[in-house]
Amino acid sequence: MAQAEQTFIAQSSNVTGHDKSLTSYVVDLMEPVPAEPYWYLQASVYTKHFKHNPEHNNNQELIGLERHTANSYLFGAATFLHSFDQRSYYAYMGKRFDYSGTPFYSKLTAGLLYGYKGDYRDKIPLNHFGVAPAIIPSVGVKYRQASAEIVLLGAAATMVNIGFQL
Repeated sequence: MAQAEQTFIAQSSNVTGHDKSLTSYVVDLMEPVPAEPYWYLQASVYTKHFKHNPEHNNNQELIGLERHTANSYLFGAATFLHSFDQRSYYAYMGKRFDYSGTPFYSKLTAGLLYGYKGDYRDKIPLNHFGVAPAIIPSVGVKYRQASAEIVLLGAAATMVNIGFQL
């Protein structure tokens, strides 16, 4: 009888989600979260490369526009000067993760990056025909309609952006 009771308790805890797998946590994170849709305009204010190189540009002059949807997904485009001063473009889609009860959030975007040409073509991986895939994570904090984000640019640099919800 005691064995049957322990088996029932173990099965019940699995049903109620006490023993969730990593996959189920990831699936939960990717679930849409209801939100008010809005446009978000952003610009870069600071960039720091991890390794010093006198060729590196630390003033990206990024300007971007994102559309945040009613289910916490987003899509957008940005233009900027990459590390070697060539005008570049990033078109992407992604998801915003809000941390309940806090002003903090994170974003993960994935898209196509264009603009690393000529001598700089091999500075980013998989840059075929001048277009490369990119995945860009960021963390941010929001105050009213304004936000500040720290963006990780692969293994090359980090950038600080400010933005305003329109």
